[in-house]
Amino acid sequence: MTSNAFGFTTVADIFVEWGGSKQLGALLASRFDARRALLITDRGLIEAGLIEPVEKSLVAAGFNVTLFDQVVADPPESVVLGCADMAKTKQIDIVIGLGGGSSLDIAKLVAVLIANDQPLTEMYGIGNVKGNRLPLALVPTTAGTGSEVTNISIITTGETTKMGVVSRQLYGDFVLLDAELTVGLPQIHTAATGIDAMVHAIEAYTSKFKKNPLSDALAREALRLLSDNLIAACKDGTNRAAREKMLLGAMLAGQAFANSPVAAVHALAYPLGGHYHLPHGLTNALMLGPVLRYNAKVAAPLYAELADVMAVPGTGNVTARSDAFVAHMLTLMDESGAPRRLRDVKVTDNSLSMLAKDAMKQSRLLVNNPVEITEEDALTLYREAF
Repeated sequence: MTSNAFGFTTVADIFVEWGGSKQLGALLASRFDARRALLITDRGLIEAGLIEPVEKSLVAAGFNVTLFDQVVADPPESVVLGCADMAKTKQIDIVIGLGGGSSLDIAKLVAVLIANDQPLTEMYGIGNVKGNRLPLALVPTTAGTGSEVTNISIITTGETTKMGVVSRQLYGDFVLLDAELTVGLPQIHTAATGIDAMVHAIEAYTSKFKKNPLSDALAREALRLLSDNLIAACKDGTNRAAREKMLLGAMLAGQAFANSPVAAVHALAYPLGGHYHLPHGLTNALMLGPVLRYNAKVAAPLYAELADVMAVPGTGNVTARSDAFVAHMLTLMDESGAPRRLRDVKVTDNSLSMLAKDAMKQSRLLVNNPVEITEEDALTLYREAF
């Protein structure tokens, strides 16, 4: 028996500890010689009191800390470039991203922009980053994007369009998973980010070209952890076991889709974020049901396998198990409390054609989908989600 050639890359150094962010300074000091640190985060985390103990630990370990707190959801190019310019004036030699996916995505790009003169506009696409980057540490505060272990950064370009930078240089040097940082996440954000992570696992498992045994193993374990703990984390945000398993599951899903890329759910989600400024995890949740049903004509055998991974009740042939998987995912989303229809988040019916047209621009994602999607198909899927 032989297998197709495949590659697999991930972050080399990952540390998992409840409360570990309070020792971030010591963890980094033992790994890096650099001491002029840029800490990238957002105002919400500062106001929540999560940043002060982290900053204290860095200072105690000998770091000179510059704080950048201007991160916003769906970050535009101007925020990335402003952060990089400030870092250059401070002669930063190590970058730390602490926050949700936006903070981590900015940190990854800034670590590259500081280290070389390549314009950001030349980096968009796959494998277009030249040169190296500064040392990079990433600390997620949501169990969703998996950005801490991916080689992808998503930036808003212009008014509504999102573009991706995909390059080996965006893998971090060190990742800290501290689930205590996720305890304050509101229920709706816990639901949306958790479903986002589940989408990563599902799309990695069904990706058309780069699916491989390692990504499959990670996706299965990620989906098991996430599906078993999503509702518990949503109902009781202080549930330590649920929070830890959600964060670990989100990271494993990130490792999976960094090597076996996501597809149509994300392609259709991005225009919703760009035009309506909806959180990324929520847009994925809104489009998941229609895309799962659409892809089942090809992906049913894989959905049946995932039904077994998630211990979905029932028996039957591949079609029956695939249907049970889709139904179970819809039930999980309903129970999580996440909005379920586009109209529930003020998406208008007359914008669906525009969204379908924009979704076609996400060719790097659509090519991975197990079933081809045309603009007409995309419009049908938006209508189904409406």
